[in-house]
Order: sequence, then C-alpha cells, then structure tokens
Amino acid sequence: MREAAVAFVGRHDFRSFQAAGSSVKSTVREIRRFEIRTGGAMISFTVSADGFLRHMVRIMVGTLIEVGRGKVEPSAVAGILSGRDRKLAGPTAPPDGLTLMRVDY
Repeated sequence: MREAAVAFVGRHDFRSFQAAGSSVKSTVREIRRFEIRTGGAMISFTVSADGFLRHMVRIMVGTLIEVGRGKVEPSAVAGILSGRDRKLAGPTAPPDGLTLMRVDY
C-alpha cells in the first residue's frame, strides 16, 4: 500500500477518485503527504493536500485496501490516477474513523 500511495503525491487530476455528482470546476489537487502507519489491526492514513474532492480520501483509501488485499497491483494505481475514470478506482471506504485533523489557510 505504501508503494502504491507514492503515486498520489504531487499535483494530479484526481477525477478517478471523486464521487459522482460533484460540480467542481477542476479536479486537479496537490497531495503534499500521504502517510500510512500500522499498529496491530489498525491502519492509519494521513493525507495532506491543497484541497479534496468529494469522497476523494475515502476512494483513495478503498483503492489502497484493494492493493493490500492483493486485488490490485501497486503499480496499477498510477494508471488509475491517469485514467481519470471513477470506475477504475476501488470502492469508497466507509466513513467510520475518518477524522479531519486540521485546516490551514
């Protein structure tokens, strides 16, 4: 999952990782940091960016879980990102445990 998450870092079009029904003008965002920590049965994802699309983090996490389960190759994440098609990405992770830590302006 860590290997796959590297593809998210940087300025990209995250259209593949956006929920349906969004009306944003641009789906380009910059991920500054994507960190994955493990401890026992817990996996923690920390994402820092200049902005997020609707369900973007949940879809990225769902995709990475698929990588962790061996259903998606880590190298495929870059192709999902560049494909700009929501159907290519993994499922939307449930909101349980999702926490907004800080907003900087």
